[in-house]
Amino acid sequence: MRTALLASVLALACTPGVACAQDAPQPQDPHLARNLAATCANCHGTGGRSVYEPLVGQPRVKLLQTLDDFRTGEHEATIMHQIVRGYSDAQLELIADWFSGQQKN
Repeated sequence: MRTALLASVLALACTPGVACAQDAPQPQDPHLARNLAATCANCHGTGGRSVYEPLVGQPRVKLLQTLDDFRTGEHEATIMHQIVRGYSDAQLELIADWFSGQQKN
């Protein structure tokens, strides 16, 4: 009895993806792209509107190419090459979509 209970608990503990998959934000979440893009504010300003390297209003293709260049090391960076590797391709596409869809002020 004790062995069966321990085996059941161990089996459940080793499958966190099943329980967490339902809690993970889905691509249909209207706030997901905005929330992902908000992580860029430290360097690129609120809403991607920094004077140094603005992201807002940039073409989607250009943003995705730049992100890929950072990821592959084609474009040198102090930290961006590390940050971009923390996102999936789908997340980077959402970020690029969000910034390209925003209006420059």
